[in-house]
Amino acid sequence: MDDYRLIADGLAAEIADGRLRPGQQLPTQRAFARSRGIAASTAARVYRELARRGLTVGEVGRGTFVRAGQGTEGGLVALAEPATAPVDLELNYPTAPGQAELLAPGLAPLLRPDALAETLRPVGAAGTAAARRAFAGLVSTGAWQAGPEHLLFGGNGRQVVAGALSALVGPGERLGVEALTYPVVKAVAQRLGIRLVPLAMDGDGLLPGAVATAHRAAPLRAVYLQPRLQNPTGANLPAERAAALTEELRRVDLPVVEDAIWSFLRPGSTPLAALAPERTVLIDSLSKRLAPGLTTGFAVVPDGLRERVAGALRSGGWAPSGFALEAAVRWIGDGTLAAVEAAKRADAAARQEVARRVLRGARLRADPCSYYVWWELPAAWRAETFVAAAARAGISVTPAAAFAVDPRSTPSAVRVGLASPPLPVLERALAALGRIAGGDG
Repeated sequence: MDDYRLIADGLAAEIADGRLRPGQQLPTQRAFARSRGIAASTAARVYRELARRGLTVGEVGRGTFVRAGQGTEGGLVALAEPATAPVDLELNYPTAPGQAELLAPGLAPLLRPDALAETLRPVGAAGTAAARRAFAGLVSTGAWQAGPEHLLFGGNGRQVVAGALSALVGPGERLGVEALTYPVVKAVAQRLGIRLVPLAMDGDGLLPGAVATAHRAAPLRAVYLQPRLQNPTGANLPAERAAALTEELRRVDLPVVEDAIWSFLRPGSTPLAALAPERTVLIDSLSKRLAPGLTTGFAVVPDGLRERVAGALRSGGWAPSGFALEAAVRWIGDGTLAAVEAAKRADAAARQEVARRVLRGARLRADPCSYYVWWELPAAWRAETFVAAAARAGISVTPAAAFAVDPRSTPSAVRVGLASPPLPVLERALAALGRIAGGDG
C-alpha cells in the first residue's frame, strides 16, 4: 500500500475513535507536511484520500474539516461541512425575481456578428473607454466622483483583490485586516506569502486606533477592510469613525484596499475613497450586483498606485471579458442594472425580516439591508458542533473559524447566508436552525 494511504489510514483511525472530533479543522496541507516530515505532494494526496473516503470536507479559503455521521468504510464520516447540502446558507449569490427577463434585452444588440466580433477581442486591465466611463459613474456618489482614468478591470472581484494585495504587500510583509475578514483574503494572503495582522473591531467595525497599535508593533504595508456591510458581521463604519480612520492612515502613510462588493445594497454611503482618494484602492464587482456568472471585477486606483496594480493584474493573467464589459456598459446605460439592484435591495430586506421573525430572541447581528446574519450561538454550543448538527438536518452554514484571522480568538458564532434558497425554503431552514440551537433539533 502506498505510504500516503498508510497516513490516511492513521488519520481515519483517529476520526473513528474520537481523537479527531466532528467539525474539527485539520492543519493546512503545508503545516501537515512539515509536522509529518513528508513532501507537500504527499500531504495533498493524504487529504484527497480522506475526502474520497468521506471523512473530511474542505473549501478553498476555509480549510479542511472532519465530518461526522456513519460512514461506509468502517468509521465515522463527517457532516460538519458538507460540500453540497440540500439548503445552502453558506454561498451568498443573490438573484432578483425576474432578473433574466430584465437582462435579456440588453444582450440582443451584441449578438449581431459585427458587434459580437468586436466584444470577443482581447481586453487588458484598462478595459475600454466606454467601460471606464460607465463603471466610474456606477461607483460615484454625490460626495465623490470617480475619474474614468482611475478604473482597472479583472476577471472577477477576487482577482482584483488579489491583484491589489500583491501590488501593495510583498511576501513576508504584513497586511492589517479586520479580526473577522473575508475568507478569500485569507486564502490569497497564504498564496502570496502575506502575513495577516488582525485589527480590533467592535459592533461598528474597525477601530481606528488598532491600525496605529499594529503598525507600532511591526510595520504594516497596507490595510484591507469592508467599511460597509462588513462580511461577516454586517457592520458599517460610522461617518466620524471613517474620518478618524482615514486620518490615521494618512498619519502612518499606509494605503488601504476598500472592498465595496456589497455597497450597492446601501446606496448613497460615502466610501473611504471619497475621504482619502490618494491612498484608497476601491474594489467592486458585478457578481453580486448583477449575476453570479457575470464576474467582472473592477477597481478605482489612485495615480500613485495605478501602474503597480495594473502590472499585478497583467502578470496574474487576470484580464476582464470584453463581452461582459460591453454587456455591463449597456445595462448601466439603459437603467437595467439600477432596476436589478433595486430588486435585490427589496429582496434582501424581505429575507432579513424573515430571519428576524423566525430567529426572534437569538443573538443576531445584521444590517437590515444585507444578505447575511452573524449569529452568536447559545453558550451550550461551539460553532463547529453547531455546523455539524445543522448539516445533519441538511443545512450548511459557515463557522466563525472561516473568518477569524487569529484562530485563538474565534467566537462561538456562525454566518448564515440568506441569498441563495427561495424564501419559503429559507424560512423552513431558519426554523430548523432555531430548533437545533434550542436543543430541539
